[in-house]
Amino acid sequence: MGSKLRILGIETSCDETAAAVVSRFDDGTGLIEADVVLSQLDEHSAYGGVVPEIAARAHVDALDSLIEEALTRAGTRLSDIDAIAATAGPGLIGGLLVGLMTGKAIARATGKPLYAVNHLEGHALTARLTDSLTFPYLMLLVSGGHTQLVLVRGVGDYERWGTTIDDALGEAFDKTAKLLGLPYPGGPEVEKAAAKGEAKRFDFPRPLVGEARLDFSFSGLKTAVRQAAESIAPVSDQDISDICASFQRAISRTLDDRIGRGLQRFLAEFPQHEGVPALVVAGGVAANKELRRTLQSLCDRHGFRFVAPPLHLCTDNAVMIAWAGLERMALDLPADPLDVQPRSRWPLDGEAKAVIGHGKRGAKA
Repeated sequence: MGSKLRILGIETSCDETAAAVVSRFDDGTGLIEADVVLSQLDEHSAYGGVVPEIAARAHVDALDSLIEEALTRAGTRLSDIDAIAATAGPGLIGGLLVGLMTGKAIARATGKPLYAVNHLEGHALTARLTDSLTFPYLMLLVSGGHTQLVLVRGVGDYERWGTTIDDALGEAFDKTAKLLGLPYPGGPEVEKAAAKGEAKRFDFPRPLVGEARLDFSFSGLKTAVRQAAESIAPVSDQDISDICASFQRAISRTLDDRIGRGLQRFLAEFPQHEGVPALVVAGGVAANKELRRTLQSLCDRHGFRFVAPPLHLCTDNAVMIAWAGLERMALDLPADPLDVQPRSRWPLDGEAKAVIGHGKRGAKA
């Protein structure tokens, strides 16, 4: 495989502390040498969501030992690392400060270059590590903070085709779970309950279905779930399962329409695309099996390849941060200065207009 570049990756944007060592060979292939992730679920579960100050302190407590563990697993030393890559945004500013400052300190002490990575770009490029994708391709990013359909043209070259105008899909799952009294985090609990439910019992709305624009909306769906639960209160375990199953069915139907229109647009804009076009799914909600089945079926109907990286690389991890840095190194793109600042909001497509939902004070990234 020839010579290789090796990067230490650091990820602290939310409630996972992660470090990884990843290599890229001159033929474009990659190798994950170490991947260490420490979840903060226990620290936040009592509060029903992520508490930023607790998250930042947990990163401080864990990050140094995780970096040491990653280097040990990879059988390497900092002196053998070619560069440092750390998440610089978007995310919780306290956590970003911990990871980025640690990356800066290591870069300064070792004389290695620093790459301040956009967390979303890490998600966008992971499929090139796991599945050797070539540009361009579509990415559906579905997480607690983002629901976006993005055209990935190249490293640092992204065009946002659709975004949420209110709640992200992960938010809708978590808020639905909380409404029904299910434990945190809500996504897996809703999926578990839905497996025992009757999906046709409740006819929930499918926001924006039929509209030409490719944006998403889940706030109205969440409201419909609340109204359904209130109308049959007190709810039984079976009622909860039926609501969850109907909720997932409405989401699947919504994504089938929204993403289906995106696939059609891709085919229209790239009629001479070489090979089979691809749709990549990324983000924590990508773990949902019903969502994956919907996207697989959709891709089969439109002649697309459906690419879903392994689940541990869909959620927050340092492998994707290291790989994004390696992609920049391979193109001889400049490293970042040591005075680079973290950014709580950092859209992939800086040219896209802000989309402000009803009642929102700011745009979704």
